[in-house]
Amino acid sequence: MIAPSQQIEAGIELDSGPRARELERMCVATRTVRPVSDLIRFVVGPNGEAIADIKRKLPGRGVWVTATQDALADAVKRKVFARGFKRDVRTPADLVERTDGLLERAALEALAMAGKAGLVAVGFAKAEAALQHDEVVAVVHAAEGSPDGIRKLDAAARRSQRPVTMIRTLTSPQLDLALGRPNVIHAALLAGLAADTFLARLRRLERFRTGDPAIDQASAAGKSGPDRACTGHSARMEMDAND
Repeated sequence: MIAPSQQIEAGIELDSGPRARELERMCVATRTVRPVSDLIRFVVGPNGEAIADIKRKLPGRGVWVTATQDALADAVKRKVFARGFKRDVRTPADLVERTDGLLERAALEALAMAGKAGLVAVGFAKAEAALQHDEVVAVVHAAEGSPDGIRKLDAAARRSQRPVTMIRTLTSPQLDLALGRPNVIHAALLAGLAADTFLARLRRLERFRTGDPAIDQASAAGKSGPDRACTGHSARMEMDAND
């Protein structure tokens, strides 16, 4: 017979798949309870390997890990996935790199959708004009962009007197692929739902790489106040519906 405390712990580490409605889960690596937006869900694939469920849509039970490289690397090192799933699970040595790639692809997919929705002004001249006349929420610079062009657009953003996020995470080839145009160095992101989705996914990628909670705090559309991690929890809120 499982003790009540063990039932609660098992419940908040596992979930019942994409239909789960809980707002918080326990990280199997850090043993802290966090909002699911601060975590990455992992499931066991058909080959018995742990895989990241970035969009939280894959079927089956899952475990949750704090969405940073350090936390995931620690989870792999200490072999906590087998404990969380309560079964043998293979954890690839490059699980951190695979997860980073999935997060990056999700961000690029969202940028592509924003482009198709007409929310991306591509090129220096169009980005500068958008900063003067439109509601721009972010300026995207290729990582290898020239300092002069970046400086000029950053100055134009300051003159707009609106909060504008400056992005230098993606390379020109990545921007080319997402936006379907060659040699993309600068772009302005206009306000809209697709733009919000891209910014949220990009913040998640940057936070995964840096472990810096301030990335979320400083976002224009993000939450205010300090990043929350609590150890107290409600069993009713966090246990799975089917447990």
